[in-house]
Amino acid sequence: MSVLNKKNVEDLNVAGKRVLVRCDFNVPIMDGEITSDKRIAASLPTIEYLIKNNAKVILCSHLGRPTAGEYDPKFSMAPVAKRLSELLGREVKLAKDVFGEDAKALAAGLADGGVILLENVRFEKGETKNDPEVSKKFAALAELYVNDAFGTAHRANSSTCGVADYLPSACGYLIRKEIEFMGGALENPKRPLVAILGGSKISDKIGVIENLIDKVDTLIVGGGMAYTFFKAQGYGIANSIFEDDKIELAKELIAKADAKGIKFLLPVDNVVGKAFAADTEYMTADVGSYPAGFEGLDIGEKTRAIFAEAIKGAATIIWNGPMGAAEFDNFAKGTEAVATAVADSGAISVIGGGDSIAAIKKLGFTEKMSHISTGGGASLEFLEGKVLPGIAAISEK
Repeated sequence: MSVLNKKNVEDLNVAGKRVLVRCDFNVPIMDGEITSDKRIAASLPTIEYLIKNNAKVILCSHLGRPTAGEYDPKFSMAPVAKRLSELLGREVKLAKDVFGEDAKALAAGLADGGVILLENVRFEKGETKNDPEVSKKFAALAELYVNDAFGTAHRANSSTCGVADYLPSACGYLIRKEIEFMGGALENPKRPLVAILGGSKISDKIGVIENLIDKVDTLIVGGGMAYTFFKAQGYGIANSIFEDDKIELAKELIAKADAKGIKFLLPVDNVVGKAFAADTEYMTADVGSYPAGFEGLDIGEKTRAIFAEAIKGAATIIWNGPMGAAEFDNFAKGTEAVATAVADSGAISVIGGGDSIAAIKKLGFTEKMSHISTGGGASLEFLEGKVLPGIAAISEK
């Protein structure tokens, strides 16, 4: 089954139909006010398409982690309904419940092009367990189902997965974009395909490395996980972090890349510091020559040049994870160098991971990237080649 064969919202006849749309409105809220509405804005293309095509739109999402089965005003969707009304330029009524009497009445009373928002789906017990009875209650509100919440697509919940068992379904524009870019990069990439992986631990990205090693032409590894690979090759790493129980795996991955003729690039020099701190004493040292008591905190200048050269030749790039302790300015230069190389490459670029995305935004490169993924855990599982329940449930074309 190819994820690229899933129905899109445009494949449904939505005019005059009640359409349940699962969005990701899990936005940060402080003192009752939304501090970033990016996730709401990301859902607007799908919502506006449905309005324009005279659908009766029923939106739903989770917000935070309320106690299942209990209403909690702290996690109410009220601020989201208010912001959505402003962004859409029309009233978005908030139901007082998820699929109770108020939700049923509002859904039944919807005019063509009208929009309502259900209360937090996690107020319902059984939602996160993908309870079939809960899924049926969601389905009873509507005639069609659209999933546009990629950030929760890796979770088999009633509102992200189960409801699709009872209604014709499709993905919204946000999920479609994720599928097209990430799925395309994995299933049918323009070559050479270069994957850049960073972050602190191999254990966080084992599945990603093992899946990509069968697909890429070049694999670049930086960040904290590189030191486990150095240890596997017999280099001294002073006080750098490493995972002792992953050394054998690191050896196997290096051997597998070699056997497949994949270019496997690790740093040749690193910026090392006396402590994991913004203002620590630091210097650049070649791999295997770190001074005692120091730890690796970034890739060095020679490595930045080597990585940039490999990136320059790419036709498709997948990047997930920083090259060092990018939260500290002194140790963000490697991550920023990679971001610059990706931005200048002209390649199809698919970016995931908070630190990678932060570096791109900080440098003003957002518009130069083909796709910045909206899903943290979901994008990692997608890169691992796992089936995401929220996408698997969507009807095939």
